[in-house]
Amino acid sequence: MFTGIVQTQATVISNNYQHSVMRLVLAVAPQYIAKVELGASIAINGCCLTVVKVQHTTEQALAEVSFDVIDETLQLTNLGKLTSGSTVNFERSITFGTELGGHIVSGHIHCVAQVKNIIHTDGNCKIQLSLPTKWQKYVLYKGFVSVNGASLTVGEVDESGFWLHLIPETLAITNIGQASLGDELNIEVDQQTYTIINTVENYLRQQSSQ
Repeated sequence: MFTGIVQTQATVISNNYQHSVMRLVLAVAPQYIAKVELGASIAINGCCLTVVKVQHTTEQALAEVSFDVIDETLQLTNLGKLTSGSTVNFERSITFGTELGGHIVSGHIHCVAQVKNIIHTDGNCKIQLSLPTKWQKYVLYKGFVSVNGASLTVGEVDESGFWLHLIPETLAITNIGQASLGDELNIEVDQQTYTIINTVENYLRQQSSQ
């Protein structure tokens, strides 16, 4: 589980494919993988991945951490579009005593949203995202949504998706401010909202069939 508070950005060193599995190797400042063990969970652009290799060297300013990304994950997320030099959002999993500044995030991506509009103002940025129709009902004005792993408050909601209002801190810490028109961002809807809406719909469906 994660908080949606992105800790840093990591840089893609390589993403090699073999038998429908992508070995993703990232460079990150060593303090962010201190005491990381094989099998640990880390959210990369909001997607929960399992650590398969960690390499620390005293000579390098950056450490390396590797993940295996399966075919299904590549289809559902934007990880398959990464190239060498791409930056990704990075968050370690929750530990006891972690301050929960965002909202509970599972790291299970529901869909990707496409960037449709970007408006820059002094110190701020507005981004319009287009969602697949299936997921629009779970994104509510002033509700929570995880975008590339960052816990954000939903702005205006329209017929095709929603808007984000990004403060300078979010732009500095995450890679969302680097997005261009047409880019795809990973979306995880708020699990509580998802559960409530599905429960109510199932109840109403059962009542109407009686």
